[in-house]
Amino acid sequence: MLTKSHGLGNDYLVADPAELPFAVTPERVRLLCDRHFGIGSDGLLTLETPLGVRIFNPDGSEAEKSGNGLRIFARWLYTTGRVTKRQFTIHTRAGGVAAEVHDGPDITLDMGRATFRSDLSELVVANQTLQVTALSVGNPHCVVFRGALDVTELHQLGPLIEHHPAFPNRTNVQFVHALDQANLELLIWERGAGETQASGSSSCAAVAAAHRAGFVESDVTAHMPGGELHIRIDPSGSLWLRGPVEEVATVKLSADLVRRLQALP
Repeated sequence: MLTKSHGLGNDYLVADPAELPFAVTPERVRLLCDRHFGIGSDGLLTLETPLGVRIFNPDGSEAEKSGNGLRIFARWLYTTGRVTKRQFTIHTRAGGVAAEVHDGPDITLDMGRATFRSDLSELVVANQTLQVTALSVGNPHCVVFRGALDVTELHQLGPLIEHHPAFPNRTNVQFVHALDQANLELLIWERGAGETQASGSSSCAAVAAAHRAGFVESDVTAHMPGGELHIRIDPSGSLWLRGPVEEVATVKLSADLVRRLQALP
């Protein structure tokens, strides 16, 4: 049994590996996430004891952290009774993340402090030099500020930046336009997933980069194709992310799909 949920159109499957009739492998993740031959999603979240999570991209690779994924996982932990308090800590490859489940659809996460790369401010991509901000919020990001956003540019340059040699583990990419001191709009090319309707960690990275550049203050709304997330930078520099989660379905795998999954390595 799996649960499918989304955060502003960024959808994940959630599972307890003990309840699956197969081990989780990259090949099986790719099939589960395939929108034609599997269930379809932007990734898979699996429970690790105690209150830990593994975050799989749809290409089978693993992510250190995901703002939308962690909000979805927090809601799943609470809804399934695996936690009974509204405040708890989820353990990720990038460390612990404090979570709070609110009444209604919203979840708040402490995404931690951003760390900036001092060795990288320009990238040569497709015969043009881009001014970039490279940083980590537990996973890698590359922010490109623009006067206006163009989804065609995202598709042209996003994969080239993701796979640029400057990022040996690949990177998430954000094209960002500062609307005013409290609002950003962004388009997202997610590592291992491609264009994404919304991303919590990308929103945090964009806000951190824009705040450092003086484009925004400390309370910011990030506007994405899938909707809006709110990010607050506290006095210590921690990024607090708040946004909604919606459950889509509880999924019982068919015998045919289980057989195909079990046949994979």
